[in-house]
Amino acid sequence: MELDKDLAARQEARLLCQQAEKAQATLSQMSQQQLDAIVQAIAQKFSAAAVELAELAVRETGFGNPDDKVVKNRFASETVAAAVRDMKTVGVLNVREKEKLWEVGVPVGVIAAIVPSTNPTSTVCYKAIIALKSGNTIVFSPHPKALECTLRAARIVAAAAEGAGAPPGSISCLSMASMAGCQELMGAEQVRLILATGGPGMVRAAYSSGKPAIGVGAGNGPAYIHHSADVAQALSCICKSKSFDYGTVCASEQSIIVEKSMENAVREEGKRQGFYFMSTNEAGSLAKLLFKPNGTLNPAIVGRPATALAEMAGFSVPRETKVLVAREQEAGPTRPYSMEKLCPVLAFFVMDSEDAVLAKAIEVLKHEGSGHTFAMHAQDEAVIRRFALQIPVSRFLVNTPAALGGIGATTGLFPALTLGCGAVGGSSSSNNISPLDLINIRRVAWGQESRKTPEVRVQVDEDLVERIAAKILERLK
Repeated sequence: MELDKDLAARQEARLLCQQAEKAQATLSQMSQQQLDAIVQAIAQKFSAAAVELAELAVRETGFGNPDDKVVKNRFASETVAAAVRDMKTVGVLNVREKEKLWEVGVPVGVIAAIVPSTNPTSTVCYKAIIALKSGNTIVFSPHPKALECTLRAARIVAAAAEGAGAPPGSISCLSMASMAGCQELMGAEQVRLILATGGPGMVRAAYSSGKPAIGVGAGNGPAYIHHSADVAQALSCICKSKSFDYGTVCASEQSIIVEKSMENAVREEGKRQGFYFMSTNEAGSLAKLLFKPNGTLNPAIVGRPATALAEMAGFSVPRETKVLVAREQEAGPTRPYSMEKLCPVLAFFVMDSEDAVLAKAIEVLKHEGSGHTFAMHAQDEAVIRRFALQIPVSRFLVNTPAALGGIGATTGLFPALTLGCGAVGGSSSSNNISPLDLINIRRVAWGQESRKTPEVRVQVDEDLVERIAAKILERLK
């Protein structure tokens, strides 16, 4: 008799959460050195499998390209492991002698982790590292479109962790990709925190689960090329970013904004670097493919090269084309180019002034992408400061490819594949999520002589008391 798949998925989620809770009881007693050894083993084993996993991910999902996914996989293993190597996460983290205060790192417990189809293997390694570094166990829920590659990635990191001393069940993954299993996982009694990386529907479900959750908002970052910028360098950064893994990184640029005086220079240099500025008819044809009638992104265009997108839309472009560009002036639900497009396609806004650029960038982000990422190319620090104080994002990037700068590959930000968008973007954190986001801080505080509760003395007016008593007695008569 064939078991009901939803029931089987729910039962598997319950079992894995029970095992994860048991494992976490052991893991929580491990020293920082023991956890660090586990993290190092995960990074080494995963990095060694980077090529295999990249090829499997592209073959299964059809998103992106193997070379860039290898880079992602090594970033998620080698770069993230290096960033957390000297980080204290458990035990006594800080002693503040003057205040007579200790700060102790405490793991949150079992973590449920949602894995997106655009980064189905690198996300597994990254989340496994930050979870186990901080003494937590983790259970992954794969995307149906990326089940096999996510399972393979999870098994690699689980075997590496157990080989380095982690208890069985520290890292696991649902083997049946279903909404029923995912919902059971997020609502499981043992789960203490949800790490949600995925589409808006999944992130909303995580926040509605009744559990603490760290989710991400949509990326829809504009890139402003200021007149003080090196135009060639700016466009090189944008091209590198937007074509990286064919636009599947959520921090990648979604539009270019310039002042009118910069339009010709940007167009001419863009053409030399592989940007194709579409005609009105071509942009109209492609726009019909970007989103479904219900407003959701069409998966057929996700992570596809610019030449393939043009062919799908019925027009041809030079073979060396890397990014397709559509002229746009408005932002809103009826303007597909003003929204997040997980492919090498950009909107191109041309404004009359710097003030208009600022207003347009804010308009675009308020429509979609608030709290996520903004890129600016400029040498004038005064204008950078002006925009930085007003643009509603958590990552304001200067003179760097946004896709790589946003995740911390080319900037000083923590290297991460889960990028919080803060309250303005509907997220519980504005951080590039690190192990420090996955612990609680227990504070041990001593009483201090200088902070004794002052003695309170109350002076009683005896005459007033006697008068009041007399009046009460008189009324009683």
